[in-house]
Amino acid sequence: MRIALFLAFLAIAVGYAAWKGGGPERVMAAIAVAMVGSDQILHIFVPTNFAAVDTGHLAIDLFGAGSTVALAMFAHRFWPMCIAVFHLVPLLAHMSRTFDMALHPAAYLTMQVATSWPVPAILILATWRHQHRLARGVSEPSWLNSLPRSIRTTAKP
Repeated sequence: MRIALFLAFLAIAVGYAAWKGGGPERVMAAIAVAMVGSDQILHIFVPTNFAAVDTGHLAIDLFGAGSTVALAMFAHRFWPMCIAVFHLVPLLAHMSRTFDMALHPAAYLTMQVATSWPVPAILILATWRHQHRLARGVSEPSWLNSLPRSIRTTAKP
């Protein structure tokens, strides 16, 4: 039941972000869809096992952490940093399982999935704030200029 509730909550957040969000909100929606889709495909082929390192979920979590950290680096928003941190916690779960095989499977599962719950709420709030800025007429860039323009100088003899 909680999985269905989470997926419904995420679907609302992704739909709202895709419909009304700016560039960073839409990218986060795509990342979330890719992660959930990959997870569903993984469960078709590989049974869930939290007694050992779950390499399938490790791959999904590496994608999620890498893509959200990249989003946080290039988006002109604060919220991607929060989501990036939430996507780094499951990597700690995999590292904990690797170094301590005595870690209880329920703790491993909880460390992997618990930080997923705030993500839809943050995405909804971020999309709402984007719409609120637009309604006020505030024009903010969606992306940081990562490479400043070079200033051409003439060489002095």
